[in-house]
Amino acid sequence: MTVHSRLLNRRAGPRTKRALGIQQALEWAFRTEKARLELPEPPDPERGDSPGFGLEYVVMQRAALGCRIDGGRYKPDSSTHEDAEVIAACVANLPTSLGGLRMAIRIAELARAGMTPDWMPGAVPRCVPVEMKRNQHGERSVTIAVGTARVLTRGKWRTVELRACPVTWSPHPNQIAAARRHYAQWWLALDWVREGLREGGLLRSIDVTDAMPKQQPWAHLTSREQIGNKTV
Repeated sequence: MTVHSRLLNRRAGPRTKRALGIQQALEWAFRTEKARLELPEPPDPERGDSPGFGLEYVVMQRAALGCRIDGGRYKPDSSTHEDAEVIAACVANLPTSLGGLRMAIRIAELARAGMTPDWMPGAVPRCVPVEMKRNQHGERSVTIAVGTARVLTRGKWRTVELRACPVTWSPHPNQIAAARRHYAQWWLALDWVREGLREGGLLRSIDVTDAMPKQQPWAHLTSREQIGNKTV
């Protein structure tokens, strides 16, 4: 067998797919390959709301037209990888129940930045003064008048002002809960995209694995965090 025939046989062999978790696949598509979201057209009031369509419909329509999926932005030397465009098309078709277009944009932005939603790790609500003032003697909390009282001092009744220091929780428990709720919504959307890509079987060079980010990374709180959360 000649060298040329061996090369031909090697090229004709099965292509090995690269195994990536869904978060890594998204970062590859949007950050490395510069894929863009292919957003559905807004509904036409005259025709009524257009029905939703899945990833398979998007790909089949473009195959019927004989063109590539136009979800990518071209790089200087080569076009966006077709698998990256398929991933972008899948993200763009997130159902409304999982956040729809808003969540799709959020997923793409985070993937381009190589980031995970901030679920405020280590955040513990603390009771702190609402306002602080600094002078030559140092820093002190600001107090406000809340009333008056009569007190007996050196045999005389005097009216004195009662003052209190307004306090708040920082960070507020609602802020922590909202951050972790947004993380959970992002996780569910990633799970939907992962299942769609695996079931669709449309990726040629990427094998999306079962790997997922932690569903609740805050589940294992330290004792101090648990005490802080119970306090509020």
